[in-house]
Amino acid sequence: MKDEDRFGGYTPWRATRFYVPLLIQAFSQCLTYPLVAAIVSHGPTGVSTLTAFAQGQTVMFLIGAIGGGLIMTGMVFARTRAGYLNFIRLNTWMMTTLIAVQLVAAMPPFDALIFKHALNLPPDLAETARQTLLWGAPLQATFFVRNVPLVILFNARASAAANNATFIRILLTILASYLFVHIGWTGAMWGLVAMTIPTFAELAFTYVFARRYVRELPNVLNNVKDVKDLNAPNGPNDSALAQFRFTMPLALGGFLLAAAPLMVATFVGRTTDHVAMLAIHYVTIGLANAIGYAALRIQAVTIQFPPEHDNDRRMLRYAIAAGLSLGLLLVLPALPWIADWYFRIVQNIPPEDIGKTQAVMLLYAAWPVLQTVRGYMEGFAAVRRRPNAVLSGQVAYLGTLIAVLAATLHLGMPGWLMGVTAIILATIATTAAVRIHLRVLR
Repeated sequence: MKDEDRFGGYTPWRATRFYVPLLIQAFSQCLTYPLVAAIVSHGPTGVSTLTAFAQGQTVMFLIGAIGGGLIMTGMVFARTRAGYLNFIRLNTWMMTTLIAVQLVAAMPPFDALIFKHALNLPPDLAETARQTLLWGAPLQATFFVRNVPLVILFNARASAAANNATFIRILLTILASYLFVHIGWTGAMWGLVAMTIPTFAELAFTYVFARRYVRELPNVLNNVKDVKDLNAPNGPNDSALAQFRFTMPLALGGFLLAAAPLMVATFVGRTTDHVAMLAIHYVTIGLANAIGYAALRIQAVTIQFPPEHDNDRRMLRYAIAAGLSLGLLLVLPALPWIADWYFRIVQNIPPEDIGKTQAVMLLYAAWPVLQTVRGYMEGFAAVRRRPNAVLSGQVAYLGTLIAVLAATLHLGMPGWLMGVTAIILATIATTAAVRIHLRVLR
């Protein structure tokens, strides 16, 4: 890639060249979860096993989400050699601490408090969820270690290289999902194996692709315009402590955001026929998250191509157009023949519930444009070194989510409809909160 493409200002072509690999990577990473779900839901207890597996992973991701701001932190700070080395120290410390928390949560009495009491799982499913959380520790570690090469690739605008590593992961997961189901390796533990081994491979290739860019890291940033950041860190400002202070609001916000699936499960778990309702929620959110997460990667694009003046709305218009395009993809699973094949045959959803999954997917089609606008606002806040603005948005997300879930439960809304309604309204609240924070607290 030419230097002008790696470090030049915004043009639709440069933004697209950077964003499309991120989009494909995010979509591919999230696609692994529906693939693994096919392995899990064909286990001895059918789709009920998927509910327990998803609950165990939800707790795992909730713990890991405390490190969810590390990628954004690295994109801001790890642009010099000192910043990069201190980012590794911070990433390692947070990884070690959070994996210890995960292991403790999978042990008595905490496992019973989480899965039997809070999430209302019957004893056999609670044990499946506990095992998923316990043996998910290597997968969690891989996600953290992967932060380091990903930051290097993103800052070099080499998102295509990160995408290539993810393609390897997705191909291996596709192969595992086909083979495991056909030879009878099904259930939660085999699903976890099918997630973990391909992720190890992705990590290895990501490190290989990032090596050349690590060698190119400067000792100081002599030309801050190269990164479009007039407050670019140098020297002591790159310290691990400075990075920790920056990432903590993002960490708290990430934890609140990751608590959302648990909140959905808690409220939907108290509706009529809650196991079936949760199954519908998990198989639909698995697809919606693949697109929604891809839409949210506009955060990284905004950091690389921030507005050049107060009235510069080019990146915002780009984000809206990207979200509208992505929303069309979520209409496809609602088409009758696709819905019958994917939800009934692949995911083992009962025929009488297929219509509900189609309705949910049509509602989720509006979500990507909300996510891209949210991603733009959060990326803009990161460029302005305002992590508290991102935190305020994520507090608004969880608060709105809980309020909507409580209201819909009280009003008797069907369980399968509660999650999508709450998630869409909470995303709108997030964007509004970040915008207000940036405007009021200049």
